[in-house]
Amino acid sequence: MGIDKLWDRLEPETRQWLLDNPGCRILPRTIAAQIKKATGAEFEQDRHGESILSPSDCDFIRRAAELHVAQRR
Repeated sequence: MGIDKLWDRLEPETRQWLLDNPGCRILPRTIAAQIKKATGAEFEQDRHGESILSPSDCDFIRRAAELHVAQRR
């Protein structure tokens, strides 16, 4: 399931971290754990057990971050 479908179920702190780090493709374990706790969703993992965001997830987060910055102006 994509981050766009999970967005409203995430804790505000998790959403803020994603907005503050829109170029991140590999989620820190703490953020991945927070997403799983809030939504039950798990992301694809690489061979090192790190959670990887899909290109569409990255695009969604970048757009959300741009909108967030525009709204603060």
